[in-house]
Amino acid sequence: MLQLKAIPAIDFQTEAYKDAYSRINAIVIEGEQEAHDNYLTLAELLADEKQELIRLSKMENRHMKGFQACGKNLKVTPDMVFAKEFFSELHENFQKASAEGKVVTCLLIQSLIIECFAIAAYNIYIPVADDFARTITEGVVKEEYMHLNFGEVWLKAHFEESKAELEVANRQNLPIIWRLLNSVADDANVLGMEKEALIEDFMIAYGEALGNIGFSNRDIMRMSAQGLAA
Repeated sequence: MLQLKAIPAIDFQTEAYKDAYSRINAIVIEGEQEAHDNYLTLAELLADEKQELIRLSKMENRHMKGFQACGKNLKVTPDMVFAKEFFSELHENFQKASAEGKVVTCLLIQSLIIECFAIAAYNIYIPVADDFARTITEGVVKEEYMHLNFGEVWLKAHFEESKAELEVANRQNLPIIWRLLNSVADDANVLGMEKEALIEDFMIAYGEALGNIGFSNRDIMRMSAQGLAA
């Protein structure tokens, strides 16, 4: 009879774990802060959706506080300097697009790329998280789907006039995700999160989002492949 290989228990108190966690925890805290700020920026660009976007921004702020509590629970100080540098490219691209009034690019960066990245990471993390962080993360990921859905619904309603800009924004921003995944692969592995699983979950979520907006399977394959040109 085939014996399933037991998954070794993770010791959340080792120095190696806490060192890796200081960067991963900082990334999720900064990611939620970026999302909070980005939705407030979008609220000014999309006046008709202002109240909903403000509601989403408040949700992201709660998520940030939840992940701050996760770090405190393990007595880990998040490396926020690392995290700000981690998000700097996406941050700069979002700021540039918002300054130019490019709502479509802003939505692709925040509501599709960042949300799919977060959903993939959280889903992979939940099975290997400590009990406190698991409870927090399970609550967060349910709400992240709402944020993904906002971007999908808006972009689907404006698909024809948005398609060309979406393709350009995808080409500019998707490769950044691969670089980000590669840069934290070792830390994620210490936490029990496999890089291949993160990539697979992200690609599934991102591909589904592009399909929901209106892209064909052929388009999705072509756009997804552009990320590999990192």
